[in-house]
Amino acid sequence: MRYTFTLAISLLASAANALLRFPCAQLLIDRRDPLVNPGQSPSPHLHQILGGNAFNTTMDPSEADISKEATCTSCQFSEDTSNYWTAVLYFKAKNGTYKRVPQVPNAGFDGVNGGMTVYYMQDGLYNFQQTSKVTAFQPGFRMYIGDVNARTKEQAERFRQLTYTCLETIGTRDPQILDFPHGPCKAGIMTALRFPTCWDGVNLDSPDHMAHMSYPESGTFESGGPCPTTHPVRMSQLFYEVVWDTRQFNDPSDWPQDGSQPFVWSFGDGTGYANHADYIFGWQGDALQRALDNPCYIACPTLKNQTIAEMNKCTVERAVREDIDSWTTTLPGGHVANYGKW
Repeated sequence: MRYTFTLAISLLASAANALLRFPCAQLLIDRRDPLVNPGQSPSPHLHQILGGNAFNTTMDPSEADISKEATCTSCQFSEDTSNYWTAVLYFKAKNGTYKRVPQVPNAGFDGVNGGMTVYYMQDGLYNFQQTSKVTAFQPGFRMYIGDVNARTKEQAERFRQLTYTCLETIGTRDPQILDFPHGPCKAGIMTALRFPTCWDGVNLDSPDHMAHMSYPESGTFESGGPCPTTHPVRMSQLFYEVVWDTRQFNDPSDWPQDGSQPFVWSFGDGTGYANHADYIFGWQGDALQRALDNPCYIACPTLKNQTIAEMNKCTVERAVREDIDSWTTTLPGGHVANYGKW
């Protein structure tokens, strides 16, 4: 299955009153996952984490409002101390060793230390006016999207629009596919992760971190599909874009002799179908609702902006001391590339 997702960077750049789109620099890279593996250090696999410096191993749900604990954020808007994280991408060389793939900032965000681009949208990327009314997430809200065990297209299709784009340029957005690209990508690989948009209106979390959220009962968020009666509250579309700088790994002589693609997630998935992401809400006060009620793009008059230097300065010390930058024979945590179901 291929998804068509036309995003004109030039159009975005000129849309003064459009969707909420901003960069977050890298807070840390570590084996910690307080959503799926709370209190466990190290967690089973490596993550790249962004946002507020209240991030910790436990993130106790009883301490609902993390914005009151953070003293800085790696995101553009200083009132956003949420935490956003994904797995980390690795390259597997012909000799079987692994090397971490670095992240680079998206178009228009030069100077940001890796990280990702975060979107909060009222009407999806096809409607730059963003006129619909949606509800902001609440203190204590958290969610997860994807399946770490997915190894087939059918398993990945359970989740809508967790995709990859092989970048010809930093502005490329099509085509989008569900598995890793099968050839070298001139400008890197972009992963796009879109969360469900319908909330049950009651639970800030659920045992699997997904059941309290739902996709529209028909159509999609972008097409204005209605929420199901079980999840009647229409929330904003939370969406991550991560640009992985795979250019240093584009030499075909380094790729497997059998022609298979060489990229693998930090937990061992070599298919790409197990793409996933985590989120813990941490906006201060009503800042997010104000921004959603008064759509803006990059420079938001209702929000407090900070400089790239301030974003890059906000970091958290790693808890797990291990080499994540050298060539290694296994992935952090002892994982190896896996192309079938666990």
